[in-house]
Amino acid sequence: MVTIKDIASLLNVSHTTVSRALNNSPLIKEDTRKKVLDLASQLDYTPNYNAKNLVLKKSHTIGLFFTSITNGTSPSFFSDTIKGVNSVINEQLNLFVRGIDDYHDFSTINSGRFDGIILVSQSDEDNIFIYHVLQKKIPLVVLNRQVDEKKLINILSNDREGAYQAIEYLIQKGHQDIAIIEGKEGFNSTLKRRDGYVKALIDYQIPIKSEYMVKGNYDMQSGYHAMEQLLSMKKPPTAVFCSNDDMALGAMNSVFAHQLKVPDDVSIIGFDDIGFAQYTTPQLTTVKRPIEEISVIGAEKLVDLMEQPSERGELIFVNTELIVRNSVNE
Repeated sequence: MVTIKDIASLLNVSHTTVSRALNNSPLIKEDTRKKVLDLASQLDYTPNYNAKNLVLKKSHTIGLFFTSITNGTSPSFFSDTIKGVNSVINEQLNLFVRGIDDYHDFSTINSGRFDGIILVSQSDEDNIFIYHVLQKKIPLVVLNRQVDEKKLINILSNDREGAYQAIEYLIQKGHQDIAIIEGKEGFNSTLKRRDGYVKALIDYQIPIKSEYMVKGNYDMQSGYHAMEQLLSMKKPPTAVFCSNDDMALGAMNSVFAHQLKVPDDVSIIGFDDIGFAQYTTPQLTTVKRPIEEISVIGAEKLVDLMEQPSERGELIFVNTELIVRNSVNE
């Protein structure tokens, strides 16, 4: 394998000169840089990134952490987040993906291992992880949950308003008996979407029925079982707001299993606008939460933070949007 010292010897220059030329240092003259680059190309020189990382004290690794990958994180949410982050980082950066709940302690989370971290936070319990990362002085961006820390860059969607808009739309379509299939208990998104549901009912003076508030887990199976529970009631709801699209798909399948129709018998609205939403039958009306866009902004902010460290925090809200399709009737 060709080394920097080999190139330096052939050009009769110091290995420091070669290293600077390969790294586009302004201290090297243009003709010297060209000679070094030309010879490196001819010899098929490949940089030793491990050695370079040791010198620069860089790992070239970004950590993408979720509260949990296996518990309450839907496949569509997971894939859209990774897609957004991956579209921003270049090929010289490694992406390390893990759930916080995989760790017994955070001793391996340090600046030698990570140049920066993106946390997709779903629970207040993540605060321990957040303060550990800040203490280790690792650049950090938090997505999905608002965190009360002024030094943080924090990016999230306005879930409460999005849920409110969905319920308001159902009310405007004439529905009064509106149920909600909630997300995973303890997740911030679950609380925000429930708040939007409740506030809309209060504002429109519609009685809140506790039996219409059914627990889910952000997966299709829990949506199916929750809808089974709702359909078994003496007075089933005429419309159901599902706290994510995966549960909405499960709920629709439950309706079909009872020989009923969406939206003729039950109207359904989801949340997220995953790729499958426009290909269901009927097409799913849902609240678009731009997960991929949030992840792109988060990755861009982290790269900037890695290049120019700053303790100036920022709170960014990305708006949701009601996408009207065919799963709601009057």
